[in-house]
This record gives sequence, structure tokens and C-alpha cells, in this order.
Amino acid sequence: MKAAYITQVGSPSTIQYGEIDDPEVGPMQVLIKTNAVAVNPIDTYIRSGTVKLQLPSPYVIGCDIAGTVAAVGAEVTQFKAGDRVWGSNQGLSGRQGTFSELAAVDQCWLYPTPANVADEDAAAVALTGITAHLGLHLHGNLQAGEIVFVNGGTGGVGSAVVQLAIAAGATVITTVGSAEKVATATDLGAEHVLNYRDVDVTEALQELTARIGRINLWFETLRNPNPDATLPLLAKRGRYVLMAGRDARPEFPVGAFYVNDLRAIGFAMFNASAEEQQQSAAEINQLLAAQTLKPLIGARYSLSEAAKAHQLQEDNTLNGAGTLSGKIVVTV
Repeated sequence: MKAAYITQVGSPSTIQYGEIDDPEVGPMQVLIKTNAVAVNPIDTYIRSGTVKLQLPSPYVIGCDIAGTVAAVGAEVTQFKAGDRVWGSNQGLSGRQGTFSELAAVDQCWLYPTPANVADEDAAAVALTGITAHLGLHLHGNLQAGEIVFVNGGTGGVGSAVVQLAIAAGATVITTVGSAEKVATATDLGAEHVLNYRDVDVTEALQELTARIGRINLWFETLRNPNPDATLPLLAKRGRYVLMAGRDARPEFPVGAFYVNDLRAIGFAMFNASAEEQQQSAAEINQLLAAQTLKPLIGARYSLSEAAKAHQLQEDNTLNGAGTLSGKIVVTV
């Protein structure tokens, strides 16, 4: 089969495209004919060696997948040949990734694709949608009527947070970096959109929260968070949800934290159990089918262009290029 893979960690140029052996299918696995996959920041960290994992060689890159079941293992009960499925959580713990014409995936990491949802959309929402749902609900205990803030409301995770929070009955505040992205975030449903290139975000949030109330749940997506600016903006018993900033070591205002009964919550999507991710996926599927959740796709590539797709993700995640809204999708 054709695949995008690496034999050593390094820059995007280490990604090769060519023939490798078809995967063997275990008794609890599903063989998927891949139609679409997506690129995430974690993919670039693994490929570069920033996140150090024991990788098979060759190592197929990628976490997310959407496609059609080609065959099932002897003990698979949830799927059959011909079913359309999507999933994430691949390329970890010794598992091969998804950037290949065929992929063997444990059935516990797969979910049925709603009939009216395209494979590109299913792949685009996989990791980011589950991440957003876990942060808002499992960890953040979001309630209807609360105020949610998320940085980067047109990014992969950010755009999912905006839509899932609104679906839960929250008021959403977000930031973006251009007038075009202001319009995009507004179309996604965010009530208050701040262009960080035009305003001082902290000052704007101080003025806004003085009018509408303090923030109940702050969903932090920045690699360099600023608790000094964030915590005074939170309501009593507000939640500060952190899912980025692996190397960050910011100062932490203890007084502003404890006198307001605040909660700081860190989480990584990959720590969630299969059952927890299945619960998130079930709700995501309901919203996808109802077209309440519409994944934002900012760029498309073919499988042979996987290195270009990784370069674009890296340029935006690490170098602040600002040239991407939403997810990068790769068709197979």
C-alpha cells in the first residue's frame, strides 16, 4: 500500500511517500480503506522527536482517520465490511498512524460516521472535536448559561470549542488574528470576537467581563499561557482548563487563584480512556448529523503531499504564521 511515513525523526522533509507492507489485522481490529486523514500539532511533535516515543520503523504518521471498513478481525462485534467509520488516537503507544491507504485500528477507537457527514469532515473533527468535548464536559463541567473563553476561535481545537460550547448553551468569547477570521468565528456562533492584532486582549476582556460577567471556563490553547492575566478574569469557582504549553513555566498568582475558589485543570486527550472518548464521539456524531457542528477545514492536500501539510502545520503552530484557519485535511 501507499503511505506517508518516516524512518527517523526530524523536519517535515523526513516524511517519505511510497510503498510499505499492508497492515496485519488483529482479532479486535478493523481494516479501514482510508479516505481522509487530518494533521494535528501532536503529529508534528512526534515526527520531529520533540515528543519522544518508541516508534516502529517505518512509522506511518498521523492520528486521525475516516474511511470505509474493508474487513474485520474475528472478534470484532461493532462494525462490518462496508461501514463508514472515523477515529483518532492512532500513532501512539506503539500503534501505527493513519496516513496510509489501509489502516488496522482497534475497534474501541472507532465510531460510525453519520450518513450525511463527509469523510473529510469526520477526519477534521476527530482529535480536535474529542479534545474540545473532553475539556468542556469531562474536565470543565460546563453548564448551560456559563461564559466560555477560548483563544484562537478559528483554530482546530478553538473552532470546535466555540461550536460545542454554544451547543451546550454557553456564551462564547474568543480571539482571532484578522478581520476575515473575525467573520469566520462569528459565523461559527461566537458572541464576542476579539482581534488580537487590533486590541489589547486583556484590557478588552476586562471591559467585556465588567459588562457581561466574568468567565466561568477558560479553555487555554496557547503554548505560552499567562495566568497573571487570566485568573483575575474568572468568576468564582471558575475553571482554568490547560491543554497546551508543554514547556511553559509562567508565574502563577496564588492569591487571585485561591480567594476565588478557582480550579486549574490540565488534560491531554490521549489520557482519556476508550470509553470516555466514545462518549465524546457519540455526542459529536449527534451534532455532526444535525449540522450543529461544522468542522472548519483550512487546507487540503493529497497523501503524496504529506510533508507540505506538516510544514504548514508547523509554520502555524510553532512560528505564528497565521496562515491557517481550522484543520489541514489530507485525502487518500
